[in-house]
Amino acid sequence: MPATKQPSPPSFEDALNRLEAIVESMEQGEVPLAALLIHYEEGTKLLKVCEARLKDAELKIDQLKKVRDTAALEPFAPERAGN
Repeated sequence: MPATKQPSPPSFEDALNRLEAIVESMEQGEVPLAALLIHYEEGTKLLKVCEARLKDAELKIDQLKKVRDTAALEPFAPERAGN
């Protein structure tokens, strides 16, 4: 039996847009309780996706800053022609 392929998580933007739509529908107050629970569960999963994407971006920025700071600390040694 072949393994089923799990769908990839949505992009940050897609997850955030869907999360905003869920919040808006819940705030309107016209959603039945069963649907509210489903929306809440989906919203919780989307929130985790958004938080993970933001954390990944923060780590990447920190890595880039360290590379930049390390490069800035290296002394400049121009190459001389003829040596």
